Amino acid sequence: MSQNIEQRIVQLLQRQDHFALNLLYENYSDSLYGAILKVTKNEEIAEDALQETFIKVWKNAHKYDASKAKLFTWLFRIARNTAIDKLRSFNNRYHKEVQIDNSNVYILPGNKLNQDVLDIKEHVARLEEKYQIVLNALFFEGMTQQEASDELDIPLGTVKSRLKIGLRELKKVYDF
Repeated sequence: MSQNIEQRIVQLLQRQDHFALNLLYENYSDSLYGAILKVTKNEEIAEDALQETFIKVWKNAHKYDASKAKLFTWLFRIARNTAIDKLRSFNNRYHKEVQIDNSNVYILPGNKLNQDVLDIKEHVARLEEKYQIVLNALFFEGMTQQEASDELDIPLGTVKSRLKIGLRELKKVYDF
């Protein structure tokens, strides 16, 4: 890469000229993607990290100091750190997900459960619709309370109240 193109990109970045992103992508995306892919070893995560890298570069262009590092070095650091963050986030999310193969949730002791009340969806369907919606979102669609609140456009406190009432009604069915 010629010194002139690098200087031109820096000038455009500092002026927040969108053409700088085009030049960055044309001149650096392949190298940055390769570096990110070495860290993540996953193409989907690498693509997300590359996109996030360019967003960070755009937002932090005013922080670039040519006397401290060449443009590629600065870009590479941002890309590498972004890749590491993305990989950590992915790994944390993966390990928090329920691993059905490694779970004992479905190992039910036969003598303690009333076989007449095992079909929970059927019992949830008998509840008022407002409780059904919340219980379905939380238990059958795997949403968090906040996600259910956002998705259903219901205040978080209402989601919590409906969950509590819905569970109380189910408790009567299951005679706990």
